[in-house]
Amino acid sequence: MSRVKGGVMAMKRRRNILAQVKGYRFGRSTKKRQAIEALHHAYNYSFAHRKDKKNDFRRLWVVRINAALRALGMTWSTYTHAASKKGIALNRKMLADLALNNASVFEKVVATVK
Repeated sequence: MSRVKGGVMAMKRRRNILAQVKGYRFGRSTKKRQAIEALHHAYNYSFAHRKDKKNDFRRLWVVRINAALRALGMTWSTYTHAASKKGIALNRKMLADLALNNASVFEKVVATVK
């Protein structure tokens, strides 16, 4: 039976792994075993942080809306209660954008809620 040499494919696999960890520090950028471990951690973190990003933006939007509402003499909690009673359904992202970029339109929305 003929001998099978695997050096070419082993080098290709190693090169692909090391290309993915380019920019990492110390042995994680040069040693295959450490690079694989670093990649596994990186994939886990990126998956978790994609989920966390939704909550982070939601918090940011609430903070921006609350700051704009306090300038108009209202708070976030009172606004949400009043808006739900009036049946006004604007999401946080749109409200934060209005508060940041179109203050006059935001004031009109708040006036209708009051």
